[in-house]
Amino acid sequence: MERLIVIVLFNQVDLLDMTGPAEVFSLLEREMDQPTGYRVVLAAETLEAVQTSAGVRVLPDTTFAQLARKRIDTLVVPGAVQRNAARELRAVVDPQVVSWVKKLATRTRRVTSVCVGAHVLAAAGLLDGKRVTTHWSTAQQLAAEYPAVTVDAEPIFIREGNLWTGAGLTACLDLALALVADDFGEAAAQRVARQLVMFLKRPGGQSQFSVAIAQPSTTRRMDALRHYIAQNVARPLTLPVLAERIHVSERQLARLFKTELCTTPAAYIESVRVEMARNRLETSDESLVRIASACGLGTTDTLTRAFRRQLNITPAEYRSRFRTHE
Repeated sequence: MERLIVIVLFNQVDLLDMTGPAEVFSLLEREMDQPTGYRVVLAAETLEAVQTSAGVRVLPDTTFAQLARKRIDTLVVPGAVQRNAARELRAVVDPQVVSWVKKLATRTRRVTSVCVGAHVLAAAGLLDGKRVTTHWSTAQQLAAEYPAVTVDAEPIFIREGNLWTGAGLTACLDLALALVADDFGEAAAQRVARQLVMFLKRPGGQSQFSVAIAQPSTTRRMDALRHYIAQNVARPLTLPVLAERIHVSERQLARLFKTELCTTPAAYIESVRVEMARNRLETSDESLVRIASACGLGTTDTLTRAFRRQLNITPAEYRSRFRTHE
């Protein structure tokens, strides 16, 4: 049985968003003892070469129009970004591509987006009422432009029925491996992961690394406060303490976190503490008790609950998968 996989191309598409999934599907064919049925094609509006964000030019295999009457197994929609006048990254959406994606999705068993490709699916109305993810740098844009969509910038991929959305860049490999596992089981996906020399598989609920910490502030006082939090994770970081630190009321502090970081002070502090704990789990043999104390999480129970909330994994499981041995 043929499984037609269509990867959407357009001008300035992110190269890895396109090649990552294609490589996973290709490796599966090589690793399986029997044909997978996968047939990967690159589709664009015309058969002319498409300029990717990396400057590499790619030739499409087919056009959107030629696919209009075909049954598609998996539609993969990558994304593209550009910087605006304020040097902020913004997702770019081509209305013509959106129109074709909307049409092709009606003939597709499984629709997926990679990175900021979620903006294309949202523009096509395919994400309304859904919980989705995208690259953390454009998550606020996606949420603001499409209020009917529930945007969760934490997980590396999210599945809602036949709709799959993936986070940024290398998370496209995790998403593609999850699609392989869904079709052929975990053992097949593990064989591909070994060829890619990567861990199989990061849980879909696992956070995009350092999301809350990496997201930029827009004011110096918030930058200073975040630096203070990072340097004092083991200390009590209560609302009164933090509000006094930057000379605002507790209510104003909560508004600042919501406006600038789209989160609450408590959630942000927990994300920083979890990030610190992750680093210790990856690079040391310290006990969970010691790590919980050093990172301001108090007890191993609190540490475990925080990990489950943010990464959908326990500290012990995280260490067994990501511990680096020198």
